Amino acid sequence: MAAAANHNSGATDAIERLYVHIPFCARICPYCAFYKELLDRSETPRFCEAILAELDQILRERPLLPETIYFGGGTPTALTTEQLQFLLGGFRDTLDLSQLREWTLEANPGSVSPRKAALLRELGVTRISLGIQSWDDDLLKLLGREHRADHLRESFQIIRGAGFSNINVDLMFGLPGQTLEQWRASLEKTVALSPEHISTYCLTYEEDTEFFVRHARGELKQDDDENAEFFQMTMSILEAAGFEHYEISNYARPGFRSLHNQAYWSGADYLGIGPSAFSTIGLSRWQNVCDFRGYAEAVLSGKSAIASVEELTPEMKRAERIALGLRTDVGITEDLLGQFPNQTREFVRLGLLAKTEDNFVLTRAGKALADSVAEAFV
Repeated sequence: MAAAANHNSGATDAIERLYVHIPFCARICPYCAFYKELLDRSETPRFCEAILAELDQILRERPLLPETIYFGGGTPTALTTEQLQFLLGGFRDTLDLSQLREWTLEANPGSVSPRKAALLRELGVTRISLGIQSWDDDLLKLLGREHRADHLRESFQIIRGAGFSNINVDLMFGLPGQTLEQWRASLEKTVALSPEHISTYCLTYEEDTEFFVRHARGELKQDDDENAEFFQMTMSILEAAGFEHYEISNYARPGFRSLHNQAYWSGADYLGIGPSAFSTIGLSRWQNVCDFRGYAEAVLSGKSAIASVEELTPEMKRAERIALGLRTDVGITEDLLGQFPNQTREFVRLGLLAKTEDNFVLTRAGKALADSVAEAFV
C-alpha cells in the first residue's frame, strides 16, 4: 500500500463531487468487473466506520462542498437499514450540504424494503439507480441476478412510494442468447414504469470475470452486427417515448440528466471514498486499495488507503475529454479537435460527425460507431 500522500493541487478549492464505493453484494454477478465482495454481515459495521473515518481524513486535507454525491458498488442497499442510517447520517452530519443538488444511491430489486426506501429519502438521497438489467427470468439467471422479473415492478413502486421523483433504471443488451424481441419487451416494460432516466449498457467481456473466461473458451459469443441492431432499437423506442439521448448509454426525461455523471464526462475533479475508489484532482489521479479489509485496517489506524498514484499529462486529459465528450450530445469543442483537421473533415463527410455552433457532435449514425470515431482522435 502506498504511503500517505498529500494531493493538495487545488486544495483550497472545495471539491464538489463525491463517489462512495460499497463493494458488498448478496451474489457475485459473472459479468461485473467492479471491485465487489460477497456480503459478510460481520464485516459491514467496521467497514461503515472506515468510510466515515476516510471522510474525516479528507476533510482535514481539503474542503468539501458537494453538489453531487454518488453511492455505487457493489450494492449499497445490501447494507442493513441501521447501517445505512449510520453511514448516510454520518455524511449528512459531517458535510456542508447547502449546495447539494443530487444524491444518488444504487439499489438492486429485492434489496429495498419500504422502511429502507423511506429512510434513504429522509436522509437526503434524491435519486435511486435501480439495477433491473432484464425483464426475462432466463436472462436474469444467466446474469447471476438474485431477483426475478416479478420482483421488478414491486421494487420500483416501493421506491416511488417512498417519495422518490428521480429514478434511473439500468438495462443490459447484447446478452448471450438474447433476442431483439426480448430486448424490445424489456424496453417497453421499463418505459411503462415511467422512470425519469434509463441507462442501457451493451454487455462487454471484462477481464477478471467469469464471462470473460467463458467468452475466451468460446462458450459465449458476441455479435457486433446484432448489438448494433439492439442499439438502434433502443434509440428509436426511448426517443419516441420522450427520452433525451444525451450520452451513448443514457436517456433522460427533460430536466433529469445525471448531474454527477455529466461532471465525469466533462472532465471535472472528483473524490472517491472507499475500497478501489478513484479520485482525480487536476493532473493527479489515485486509487484506494482494492480490498475492503485492508482498506478498513489502514483508515481506522490513521493511515492512507491510497494504493496507487498516477500523474496525468495535459495530453492524457485532452484524450479523455475527447473520448468522453464525444459520447454526449454536448460534443467536443472545435479547439479540442484542432490537431485533427483531416480526421474531423472526413468524419463530417461520412455523416458521422456534425457541427453545431462551436462543437462537433456524433450524428445518429456516428453514435453507433462512437468508439471507432473516438479512437481516431486519441
